[in-house]
Amino acid sequence: MNENTKSFKQTNYRWTVCSLLFVATTINYLDRQVLSLTWKDYLAPEFHWNNNDYGNITALFSIFYAISMLFAGRFIDKMGTKKGFLWAIAIWSVGACLHAFCGIATSGITSGNWFVGFEGAKNAIATVNDVSLVISTSVTLFIFARLILAVGEAGNFPGAIKATAEYFPKKDRALATSIFNAGATVGALAAPLTIPFIAEAMGWEMAFIIIGGLGFIWMGFWIFLYQNPEDHPKVNKPELEYIQQDKEDISHDASTEPARKLTFAECFKYRQTWAFAFGKFMTDGVWWFYLFWTPAYLSSVYQMNATQSAVPLFILYVITLFSIIGGWLPKFFVDSKGMNPYAGRMRAMLIFAFFPLLALLAQPLGSYTFWIPVLIIGVAGAAHQAWSANIFSTVSDMFPKSAVATIVGIGGMAGGVGSFLINKGSGLLFDFTHREWTTVDGIPLMERFPELNEQRIPEGFFQNLEKSGAVVVDGIDKGYMIIFSICAVAYLVAWMVMKSLVPKYKVIK
Repeated sequence: MNENTKSFKQTNYRWTVCSLLFVATTINYLDRQVLSLTWKDYLAPEFHWNNNDYGNITALFSIFYAISMLFAGRFIDKMGTKKGFLWAIAIWSVGACLHAFCGIATSGITSGNWFVGFEGAKNAIATVNDVSLVISTSVTLFIFARLILAVGEAGNFPGAIKATAEYFPKKDRALATSIFNAGATVGALAAPLTIPFIAEAMGWEMAFIIIGGLGFIWMGFWIFLYQNPEDHPKVNKPELEYIQQDKEDISHDASTEPARKLTFAECFKYRQTWAFAFGKFMTDGVWWFYLFWTPAYLSSVYQMNATQSAVPLFILYVITLFSIIGGWLPKFFVDSKGMNPYAGRMRAMLIFAFFPLLALLAQPLGSYTFWIPVLIIGVAGAAHQAWSANIFSTVSDMFPKSAVATIVGIGGMAGGVGSFLINKGSGLLFDFTHREWTTVDGIPLMERFPELNEQRIPEGFFQNLEKSGAVVVDGIDKGYMIIFSICAVAYLVAWMVMKSLVPKYKVIK
């Protein structure tokens, strides 16, 4: 085959870029999962945390992430995809590793022992009489580490969506997005199979360091493999023409004038921005609740430790891999039914919005076996990821490429606010129901033990009661029922509001 013949065979380098985005998203979700898989078994006993302490950390991470998303999108639009993504993953990898040193810092502040190793820090903290000081200090330090993690992680999705808009035509963007977005599922899937066992064998600190270090490896690949498609030597002319097949891409390429970027104020003038932001506000928190609280749910309701819950969590996230259909279904509506991209995505999103309703049955049927809520949460998680791939793609459908990362950042901020509310609310609710709705031998806990009103419930308190023959009925499962119900209806509410704001496909010029 001669060189001229080769030049007419379309290259497929865009899928290499998609693979890089998939790996980055996988690392992103591995990093944020380390805390949720270690806090119950390792951090709570060491630092005396309760559900509210953990809820404060995860909720503030969500709000930091939300605020950072607003600026991360703008930053990536300004810096460009390659440099912006490098900055993002470098910052979040540093933040992930910083968690490992919160124990040493807590030891230094509370006991004066700074120059100790990880085990020395544990021993020093155990000698501190002021438990409240240990709690407040450790929570503050973990919040700081989560802040750094959030600032970096906020750049992942604006950067990935921008790269997808640069390397894929509109009809393929939902498929490409669903593929790289599956990295969230794979990261969540790999986490329970790795993190608890690293923590058990090497300490919880090494779990943060090893997982956090993966981002630095990815940076090397990104530096050498990513360029804009117009400049990339591995993207030939037929592939570039395929990438730029949409009319507005062709017209922009033909123009010698650079596209004017939308200002922040202009972005908020469009209903499309508000529709995307509301959809993210209503649904992002659902996924983050499942991500951050499912290990705690299995621990609180079914008394599983981190290693015992590894297989159920693995199965749960295997189910979420079926979210890949989220990219195929709108493509089917566009190619086979003749719908425009927005109409096809909205039709698909409506279908996906009904599956989370199964979460209404998770807690009632969970009395038979823990596998029922595990399977239901897996289906709800798959529906979320399918929904997520399409809601992200509505941005690149309707906004110019120069504004994509900014709009994604605005929506991410709204999603982060929703996540803050559900994480903070969950921590408060679970502690309240655990304390106020628990009964001992049929008598409310606070009535049976009024002295607990002014203090935290001691570690192992309920286990000791059960050993003494008391019948304990924990009220925390009712708290989970409330949150599951909110998660179940969130998608239908989001879809109806989005459809009312943007009933028809309209491109922003």
